[in-house]
Formats: sequence, structure tokens, C-alpha cells
Amino acid sequence: MENEKQANSNEIQIELTDEVAQGIYANLAVISHSNSEFILDFIRVVPGAQKAKVKTRIILTPDNAQRLSFALQDNIRKFSEQLKAAQNNSKTANFEDFAPKGEA
Repeated sequence: MENEKQANSNEIQIELTDEVAQGIYANLAVISHSNSEFILDFIRVVPGAQKAKVKTRIILTPDNAQRLSFALQDNIRKFSEQLKAAQNNSKTANFEDFAPKGEA
């Protein structure tokens, strides 16, 4: 019972506002780092345009950048497995097959 209370106290409730839920489209990421942080700039490049603006910047500690890298690798692996399974079943890939399920 005590361990269960402790586990529940470590949970974080994450709130996603409607505005943030819309997301920001980016088709280019520029990553730089220093001794103490990683900077991820997400940019939308429009074909034929001379300039592109950074749409959002995320600054992470090296530890959190590494956790993000592992989470991305894991999700890409899962995506690839789902895509391969969908192709083997000769069905058209469905968006719901790839929608996030709250795993990190």
C-alpha cells in the first residue's frame, strides 16, 4: 500500500491546451549544443522562399536530450514494425495505426 502511494505521488498530470494540441509543422530541425545544453530549432522551409523562420526552440539538458533520443529511437522502431506489419497484411496504412498512445 505504501509503495502504491509512493508510485502515485511520482505521477505527473500533463495538461495539453487546445492551442498546443494543434502542433506546429516543421520540416527542418537544426541541433546545436554546448557543455550544458542542447538546442533544437524547428523550422518550416517553404519551397522557393529565400528565408525560413524558426517556429519553435527547445532547450534541453544533455541528460534530457539523451532521453529524448532514446524515446525517438524506440518510437521509430515501433513505427517501422507497425508499417512492416501493415504492408505484410496488404492493407492500406491507417492513421490510427500510428497515432501516439502516450508512451515515451
